[in-house]
Amino acid sequence: MLYITAAMKKFFLLYISFIAVISVKPQLTVCSWNLENFGKSKTDSAIEFIADEIKDYDIVVIQEVVAGYGGAQAVAKLNTALNNKGFKWDYEVSNITTAKNPDEKERYAFLWKTSKVKLAAKPWLEVKYNEEICREPFFATFIYKNKQFTMAGFHAVPKAKQPETEIKYFKFLPEEYPDKNLIFCGDFNCPQSNTVFSPLKKSGYQPILVLQKTSLKEKCINNDCLASEYDNMFYSNSKITFIKSGIIPFYQHFNCDLKKARKVSDHVPIFFEFSLN
Repeated sequence: MLYITAAMKKFFLLYISFIAVISVKPQLTVCSWNLENFGKSKTDSAIEFIADEIKDYDIVVIQEVVAGYGGAQAVAKLNTALNNKGFKWDYEVSNITTAKNPDEKERYAFLWKTSKVKLAAKPWLEVKYNEEICREPFFATFIYKNKQFTMAGFHAVPKAKQPETEIKYFKFLPEEYPDKNLIFCGDFNCPQSNTVFSPLKKSGYQPILVLQKTSLKEKCINNDCLASEYDNMFYSNSKITFIKSGIIPFYQHFNCDLKKARKVSDHVPIFFEFSLN
Protein backbone atom coordinates (compact mmCIF):
# COMPACT_ATOMS: atom_id res chain seq x y z
CA MET A 1 0.00 0.00 0.00
CA LEU A 2 1.28 3.49 -0.92
CA TYR A 3 1.25 6.01 1.95
CA ILE A 4 1.18 9.72 1.12
CA THR A 5 2.95 11.89 3.65
CA ALA A 6 2.02 15.48 4.52
CA ALA A 7 5.13 16.69 2.69
CA MET A 8 4.14 14.76 -0.43
CA LYS A 9 0.64 16.27 -0.31
CA LYS A 10 2.09 19.77 0.03
CA PHE A 11 4.42 19.21 -2.91
CA PHE A 12 1.56 17.83 -5.03
CA LEU A 13 -0.67 20.83 -4.28
CA LEU A 14 2.15 23.27 -5.09
CA TYR A 15 2.81 21.45 -8.35
CA ILE A 16 -0.87 21.57 -9.35
CA SER A 17 -0.99 25.29 -8.49
CA PHE A 18 2.10 25.92 -10.61
CA ILE A 19 0.66 24.08 -13.60
CA ALA A 20 -2.61 25.99 -13.24
CA VAL A 21 -0.83 29.34 -13.23
CA ILE A 22 1.26 28.44 -16.28
CA SER A 23 -1.76 27.18 -18.19
CA VAL A 24 -3.77 30.38 -17.76
CA LYS A 25 -0.90 32.87 -18.07
CA PRO A 26 -1.16 34.72 -21.41
CA GLN A 27 1.38 33.42 -23.91
CA LEU A 28 2.86 34.74 -27.14
CA THR A 29 4.69 33.04 -29.99
CA VAL A 30 7.23 34.83 -32.16
CA CYS A 31 8.96 33.51 -35.27
CA SER A 32 12.12 34.93 -36.88
CA TRP A 33 13.30 33.94 -40.35
CA ASN A 34 16.07 35.02 -42.68
CA LEU A 35 14.32 34.48 -46.01
CA GLU A 36 17.39 34.95 -48.22
CA ASN A 37 16.82 37.55 -50.92
CA PHE A 38 13.12 37.79 -50.21
CA GLY A 39 11.79 39.57 -53.26
CA LYS A 40 10.66 39.02 -56.83
CA SER A 41 12.75 35.85 -57.14
CA LYS A 42 10.37 34.06 -54.74
CA THR A 43 7.62 32.28 -56.63
CA ASP A 44 3.98 32.36 -55.61
CA SER A 45 4.25 28.72 -54.56
CA ALA A 46 7.28 29.53 -52.38
CA ILE A 47 5.39 32.37 -50.69
CA GLU A 48 2.42 30.07 -50.11
CA PHE A 49 4.77 27.49 -48.58
CA ILE A 50 6.34 30.13 -46.30
CA ALA A 51 2.88 31.24 -45.16
CA ASP A 52 1.99 27.66 -44.21
CA GLU A 53 5.16 27.39 -42.13
CA ILE A 54 4.61 30.59 -40.12
CA LYS A 55 0.79 30.85 -39.92
CA ASP A 56 0.56 29.51 -36.35
CA TYR A 57 2.72 32.25 -34.81
CA ASP A 58 1.53 35.60 -33.47
CA ILE A 59 4.38 37.73 -34.79
CA VAL A 60 6.87 37.04 -37.57
CA VAL A 61 10.12 38.95 -38.05
CA ILE A 62 11.77 38.68 -41.46
CA GLN A 63 15.35 39.48 -42.39
CA GLU A 64 16.91 39.87 -45.84
CA VAL A 65 14.01 41.52 -47.64
CA VAL A 66 15.62 42.90 -50.79
CA ALA A 67 16.04 46.66 -50.92
CA GLY A 68 15.14 47.02 -54.59
CA TYR A 69 11.88 46.53 -56.41
CA GLY A 70 10.12 43.35 -55.34
CA GLY A 71 11.06 43.25 -51.66
CA ALA A 72 8.15 45.16 -50.16
CA GLN A 73 5.86 43.60 -52.77
CA ALA A 74 6.88 40.08 -51.66
CA VAL A 75 6.03 40.96 -48.05
CA ALA A 76 2.62 42.21 -49.19
CA LYS A 77 2.05 38.91 -51.04
CA LEU A 78 3.02 36.97 -47.94
CA ASN A 79 0.59 39.01 -45.86
CA THR A 80 -2.19 38.25 -48.35
CA ALA A 81 -1.36 34.53 -48.23
CA LEU A 82 -1.53 34.60 -44.42
CA ASN A 83 -4.87 36.39 -44.50
CA ASN A 84 -6.28 33.42 -46.40
CA LYS A 85 -5.42 31.00 -43.60
CA GLY A 86 -7.95 31.86 -40.92
CA PHE A 87 -6.60 34.99 -39.20
CA LYS A 88 -6.30 38.67 -40.11
CA TRP A 89 -2.68 39.80 -40.43
CA ASP A 90 -1.02 43.19 -40.86
CA TYR A 91 2.55 44.09 -41.70
CA GLU A 92 5.22 46.79 -41.77
CA VAL A 93 8.29 46.95 -44.00
CA SER A 94 11.32 48.99 -42.94
CA ASN A 95 13.01 51.70 -44.93
CA ILE A 96 16.22 50.63 -46.64
CA THR A 97 19.10 50.17 -44.19
CA THR A 98 21.97 52.64 -44.35
CA ALA A 99 24.76 50.24 -45.34
CA LYS A 100 27.54 52.08 -47.17
CA ASN A 101 27.86 49.28 -49.73
CA PRO A 102 24.74 49.30 -51.95
CA ASP A 103 24.94 45.50 -52.26
CA GLU A 104 24.50 45.19 -48.47
CA LYS A 105 21.40 47.35 -48.23
CA GLU A 106 18.25 45.49 -47.22
CA ARG A 107 14.87 45.86 -45.60
CA TYR A 108 13.23 44.09 -42.65
CA ALA A 109 9.58 43.23 -42.10
CA PHE A 110 7.17 42.51 -39.26
CA LEU A 111 3.92 40.59 -39.75
CA TRP A 112 1.42 40.01 -36.94
CA LYS A 113 -2.04 38.72 -36.12
CA THR A 114 -4.21 41.76 -35.45
CA SER A 115 -6.41 39.79 -33.05
CA LYS A 116 -3.41 39.02 -30.83
CA VAL A 117 -1.25 42.17 -30.73
CA LYS A 118 -1.35 45.80 -31.76
CA LEU A 119 1.37 48.25 -32.70
CA ALA A 120 2.09 50.89 -30.07
CA ALA A 121 3.77 53.22 -32.59
CA LYS A 122 5.36 53.31 -36.04
CA PRO A 123 8.31 50.86 -36.25
CA TRP A 124 11.74 52.42 -36.74
CA LEU A 125 15.31 51.67 -37.75
CA GLU A 126 18.00 52.24 -35.12
CA VAL A 127 19.34 55.79 -35.48
CA LYS A 128 22.19 56.27 -33.01
CA TYR A 129 24.32 53.33 -34.16
CA ASN A 130 23.35 53.23 -37.83
CA GLU A 131 26.89 54.17 -38.87
CA GLU A 132 28.49 51.47 -36.71
CA ILE A 133 25.99 48.73 -37.69
CA CYS A 134 25.78 47.92 -41.39
CA ARG A 135 22.11 46.89 -41.40
CA GLU A 136 20.83 48.66 -38.32
CA PRO A 137 18.10 46.84 -36.31
CA PHE A 138 14.41 47.41 -37.04
CA PHE A 139 12.29 47.99 -33.92
CA ALA A 140 8.55 47.54 -33.36
CA THR A 141 6.74 47.93 -30.03
CA PHE A 142 3.69 45.73 -29.64
CA ILE A 143 0.86 45.82 -27.09
CA TYR A 144 -0.44 42.58 -25.65
CA LYS A 145 -2.91 42.41 -22.74
CA ASN A 146 -2.05 46.03 -21.82
CA LYS A 147 1.66 45.19 -21.67
CA GLN A 148 4.30 46.30 -24.16
CA PHE A 149 7.38 44.63 -25.60
CA THR A 150 9.69 45.63 -28.43
CA MET A 151 11.02 43.31 -31.11
CA ALA A 152 14.34 44.27 -32.71
CA GLY A 153 15.01 42.42 -35.96
CA PHE A 154 18.62 42.24 -37.14
CA HIS A 155 20.77 40.81 -39.94
CA ALA A 156 24.51 40.95 -39.27
CA VAL A 157 27.24 41.17 -41.88
CA PRO A 158 28.61 37.78 -43.01
CA LYS A 159 31.08 35.86 -40.88
CA ALA A 160 33.95 36.84 -43.20
CA LYS A 161 33.29 40.50 -42.39
CA GLN A 162 33.43 39.93 -38.61
CA PRO A 163 29.88 40.52 -37.35
CA GLU A 164 31.34 40.89 -33.83
CA THR A 165 32.51 44.39 -34.80
CA GLU A 166 28.90 45.56 -35.03
CA ILE A 167 27.18 43.22 -32.56
CA LYS A 168 29.35 44.77 -29.82
CA TYR A 169 27.13 47.86 -29.98
CA PHE A 170 24.08 45.87 -28.89
CA LYS A 171 25.25 46.15 -25.27
CA PHE A 172 24.34 49.86 -25.45
CA LEU A 173 20.80 49.38 -26.77
CA PRO A 174 19.10 48.47 -23.45
CA GLU A 175 20.42 51.78 -22.06
CA GLU A 176 19.39 53.55 -25.25
CA TYR A 177 15.82 52.29 -24.75
CA PRO A 178 15.47 51.98 -20.96
CA ASP A 179 11.66 51.97 -21.08
CA LYS A 180 11.49 49.15 -23.64
CA ASN A 181 11.16 45.42 -22.98
CA LEU A 182 13.53 44.42 -25.77
CA ILE A 183 13.76 41.12 -27.63
CA PHE A 184 16.68 41.03 -30.08
CA CYS A 185 16.14 38.53 -32.89
CA GLY A 186 17.52 37.56 -36.25
CA ASP A 187 20.57 36.30 -38.06
CA PHE A 188 23.68 37.26 -36.08
CA ASN A 189 26.08 35.25 -38.26
CA CYS A 190 27.88 34.07 -35.14
CA PRO A 191 26.94 31.72 -32.27
CA GLN A 192 25.51 32.84 -28.95
CA SER A 193 28.64 31.42 -27.27
CA ASN A 194 30.75 34.19 -28.82
CA THR A 195 32.11 36.53 -26.14
CA VAL A 196 30.65 39.52 -27.98
CA PHE A 197 27.31 38.58 -26.36
CA SER A 198 28.79 38.50 -22.84
CA PRO A 199 27.80 42.10 -21.95
CA LEU A 200 24.19 41.43 -22.99
CA LYS A 201 24.13 38.22 -20.97
CA LYS A 202 25.59 39.94 -17.92
CA SER A 203 22.81 42.52 -18.10
CA GLY A 204 20.18 39.75 -17.99
CA TYR A 205 19.61 38.95 -21.66
CA GLN A 206 19.52 35.24 -22.42
CA PRO A 207 19.55 33.39 -25.78
CA ILE A 208 16.54 31.23 -26.59
CA LEU A 209 18.72 28.69 -28.41
CA VAL A 210 21.98 27.07 -27.30
CA LEU A 211 24.04 24.78 -29.52
CA GLN A 212 21.30 24.86 -32.14
CA LYS A 213 22.40 25.18 -35.77
CA THR A 214 20.09 27.23 -37.99
CA SER A 215 21.66 27.62 -41.43
CA LEU A 216 21.43 24.97 -44.16
CA LYS A 217 24.33 23.04 -45.60
CA GLU A 218 24.68 22.68 -49.34
CA LYS A 219 23.88 18.99 -48.95
CA CYS A 220 22.76 16.73 -46.09
CA ILE A 221 25.45 14.38 -44.83
CA ASN A 222 24.22 11.35 -42.84
CA ASN A 223 20.93 13.21 -42.26
CA ASP A 224 22.84 16.19 -40.87
CA CYS A 225 21.48 19.15 -42.83
CA LEU A 226 22.35 22.16 -40.67
CA ALA A 227 25.60 24.07 -40.81
CA SER A 228 26.01 26.92 -38.32
CA GLU A 229 24.54 28.36 -35.12
CA TYR A 230 23.64 31.79 -36.50
CA ASP A 231 20.00 32.69 -35.73
CA ASN A 232 18.79 33.46 -32.24
CA MET A 233 16.77 35.72 -29.95
CA PHE A 234 17.88 37.41 -26.74
CA TYR A 235 15.35 38.38 -24.06
CA SER A 236 15.44 39.91 -20.58
CA ASN A 237 14.81 37.14 -18.08
CA SER A 238 13.53 39.67 -15.53
CA LYS A 239 10.76 40.85 -17.84
CA ILE A 240 9.91 37.72 -19.81
CA THR A 241 9.23 34.11 -18.82
CA PHE A 242 10.66 31.53 -21.19
CA ILE A 243 8.25 28.72 -22.13
CA LYS A 244 9.59 27.05 -25.26
CA SER A 245 11.86 27.62 -28.24
CA GLY A 246 13.14 25.75 -31.27
CA ILE A 247 13.55 25.64 -35.02
CA ILE A 248 11.15 24.78 -37.83
CA PRO A 249 12.96 22.19 -40.02
CA PHE A 250 11.08 23.12 -43.18
CA TYR A 251 13.65 21.36 -45.37
CA GLN A 252 12.14 18.03 -44.31
CA HIS A 253 9.16 18.82 -46.57
CA PHE A 254 11.62 18.46 -49.47
CA ASN A 255 12.87 15.07 -48.30
CA CYS A 256 16.04 16.84 -47.19
CA ASP A 257 16.81 17.86 -50.79
CA LEU A 258 18.60 21.06 -49.82
CA LYS A 259 18.91 22.29 -53.39
CA LYS A 260 15.12 22.57 -53.48
CA ALA A 261 14.82 23.75 -49.87
CA ARG A 262 17.31 26.56 -50.43
CA LYS A 263 15.00 28.06 -53.04
CA VAL A 264 12.90 29.01 -50.02
CA SER A 265 15.83 30.00 -47.79
CA ASP A 266 19.28 28.97 -46.60
CA HIS A 267 18.14 29.39 -42.98
CA VAL A 268 15.45 27.66 -40.94
CA PRO A 269 12.93 29.76 -39.00
CA ILE A 270 13.30 29.91 -35.23
CA PHE A 271 10.50 30.41 -32.71
CA PHE A 272 10.05 31.61 -29.14
CA GLU A 273 7.03 31.03 -26.89
CA PHE A 274 6.92 33.22 -23.78
CA SER A 275 4.81 35.21 -21.34
CA LEU A 276 5.27 38.79 -20.18
CA ASN A 277 6.03 39.26 -16.48
